[in-house]
Amino acid sequence: MDARLDFFGNALAAKFARYINSANKVIADSTLPHATQELVKLRASQINGCGFCTDMHYKDAVHAGEDAVRLNLVAAWREATVFTDAERAALELAEQGTRIADAAGGVTDEAWAEASEHYDEDQLAALVSLIALINTYNRMNVIVQQPAGGYQPGQFG
Repeated sequence: MDARLDFFGNALAAKFARYINSANKVIADSTLPHATQELVKLRASQINGCGFCTDMHYKDAVHAGEDAVRLNLVAAWREATVFTDAERAALELAEQGTRIADAAGGVTDEAWAEASEHYDEDQLAALVSLIALINTYNRMNVIVQQPAGGYQPGQFG
């Protein structure tokens, strides 16, 4: 299976990808815990049906030392006992931010208040930015039908 468009072979697409990758570096270098970042990226990717990003973020998290049990339970995080209250708040915000079109009111005040209890303003800014960014990556990959399964940790930098 081949992608509909080679994002790295097309000059315009590659330029766009470089810009959003720069935005990702800002988030990655923030004080938002790296484990939380990977959990959020994985959950949004699952919701959006982005196989490429689901594969990538699972493998990156394992490579960084994340526990496979936690990663396997991300899709069922509400019923799992392996996530901290802060991670649960981030996952709730990620789900609501990802499913924004499905909810008439968008992200609830309760979800925001819960996240605000666990993260400072800079971390909240990173979390909101991360949710927006992973949804962008997901949409790009789903639209072009980017094949999943072949990603190797560190392959993009």
